[in-house]
Amino acid sequence: MKKTTGMDRAATSKWRPATRAVRAGTWRSEHGETSEAMYLTSGYTYDDAQTVADRFAGEADGMTYSRLQNPTVAMLEERIAMMEGAEAARAQTSGMAAMTASLLCQLSVGDHCVAARAAFGSCRWLVDHLLPRFGIETTVIDSADNAAWEAAIRPNTKVFFFETPANPTLDIVDLEHVCGLARAHGITTVVDNAFAGPTLQRPMEFGADVVAYSATKIMDGQGRVLAGAICGSEEWITETLMPFQRNTGPTLSAFNAWVVMKGLETLNLRAQRQSANAVALGEFLEPRVTAAGGRMLHPGLASHPRHEMALKQMDATGPIFAFDLGTQTRAFALLDALELIDISNNIGDAKSLMCHPASTTHANMGEDGRAEMGVTDGLLRINVGLEDVADLAEDMDQALKSAGL
Repeated sequence: MKKTTGMDRAATSKWRPATRAVRAGTWRSEHGETSEAMYLTSGYTYDDAQTVADRFAGEADGMTYSRLQNPTVAMLEERIAMMEGAEAARAQTSGMAAMTASLLCQLSVGDHCVAARAAFGSCRWLVDHLLPRFGIETTVIDSADNAAWEAAIRPNTKVFFFETPANPTLDIVDLEHVCGLARAHGITTVVDNAFAGPTLQRPMEFGADVVAYSATKIMDGQGRVLAGAICGSEEWITETLMPFQRNTGPTLSAFNAWVVMKGLETLNLRAQRQSANAVALGEFLEPRVTAAGGRMLHPGLASHPRHEMALKQMDATGPIFAFDLGTQTRAFALLDALELIDISNNIGDAKSLMCHPASTTHANMGEDGRAEMGVTDGLLRINVGLEDVADLAEDMDQALKSAGL
């Protein structure tokens, strides 16, 4: 098997993200296939005993076991790393496997983690429940308050952990400030970039150390498989993440890796179109929502408090936004009236999807936890897909009317 397109770092460094998404990290066998091969194997054979000994000793390149390496998974890892601008990446079984591994691989009893209060419910569960069980101290702050990050630092602070844009309130973190602050104090930043993806936002350009993904979302983009990824320096991936991953086994299957690679080929087209659709639909909804006493949470609109920062950090503001109708009764009435848009808790899909976070993605946080984050009973989160935005607006119009708005 030979490494061909996109393996030369000097060449790929000149490519833009859309090109890397299609070409980077492509390996071809002697057959010269155009579509990456799917290697469905758990193990490998060797020509002689010394070869396998050298590989297990780390003294020779090559596959040893698919919990550690697989050609299809390795192609995906190289492609994501090049898209992100990272030295290396490791694929994970899911987005939450990526978030969990990125924290537990580097935090130990007695360490301290500062995290953003606005986050996916399962990410907050890691911070609020899992890390403390292992003797890791945690502090949750308002991520939009730059001063709060510095105020939360302790002598034992090892990690800053946050999403931007955040799920589901679309909080925007000042990447340059927070990552610079962390670097100045020897703290590792772990950024969940699932809402944007590497074609819309590359946190490492602003100083992030580690970028974690739910590749299930916009990278696959068509609701087919679960996958995750973690990007970082070669040293961090090899020395910090790999011992954890090797011995705990959150290994992505070759099939899922292949599906995500196919999704990456159209990622830039989808992300740009869905972002444009989301802005157009947001502009349509905003007068109706605000007239009813509600609020819009959309970084692509000028009404968002960090709209300018979002435009500075992102090539486009993504397919996801939220809006608050004030009560669960109104929110449920709108969801029940939808005809085109599906009720679903997934995001990043090519189809438009909407959910009620308080009763789904953030239900396990409890009423007080949701109140702290701003996840109200009237809040709805929408993933805007690739449909004609006029059809989406018509569906929202009739659903708003059915909800009495």
